[in-house]
Amino acid sequence: TLQDSDPDNLALRTKSLQRMVEQAERMQRLVEDLLMLSRLEDPKHQLAESEVDVPALVHSIIQDAEALSAGRHVISADVVNLHVAGNADELRSAFANLLTNAVRYTPAGGAIHVSWKHEEEGLAYRVRDSGEGISPEHIARLTERFYRVDKGRSRNNLIGGGGTGLGLSIVKHVMLRHGGRLDIKSEPGAGSTFSCLLPDSRQIGRPSDRSVR
Repeated sequence: TLQDSDPDNLALRTKSLQRMVEQAERMQRLVEDLLMLSRLEDPKHQLAESEVDVPALVHSIIQDAEALSAGRHVISADVVNLHVAGNADELRSAFANLLTNAVRYTPAGGAIHVSWKHEEEGLAYRVRDSGEGISPEHIARLTERFYRVDKGRSRNNLIGGGGTGLGLSIVKHVMLRHGGRLDIKSEPGAGSTFSCLLPDSRQIGRPSDRSVR
């Protein structure tokens, strides 16, 4: 486009360069996700564990989500002061993927709620959104690589240009490595709740009654 265009057409040149930057950034995200997924699936790649300050991690993720949302959504949180044993980088990737997806796929004006607490099912990180919801036939396949619920949806119409199609697969593998699981509940027209459920054995110390909001 740049070669064939009028060199004095600044608007076209600017638009073309911006498009190149967007595609290069998406390609970088895709390569990074593929490399991470490869590491997660490699049985020789041992889980390096330490104490993870999940409240601090979650609030950092929320700040990133608020920047991506740019005021388009109401994002709220209920985060209990609870630490776990695990890999901070992997847990951050899993938790961030769920919240980023909620921002990307929830229409402007919608609400997103993030929670981290101890529940009957164990240690639960949940992201609930007021988006369009997902039909039951798609839910079982959401963690497949590059699976798309709506193949006709344009990536350019999504906030942040859409994801790489690998995010939920990464979340699933991170949970498996931590002895947990990814839980998805959704209903068309009623929003979705994506949850990372970790076993109680990963808890460090006793949960505090104090919530960080």
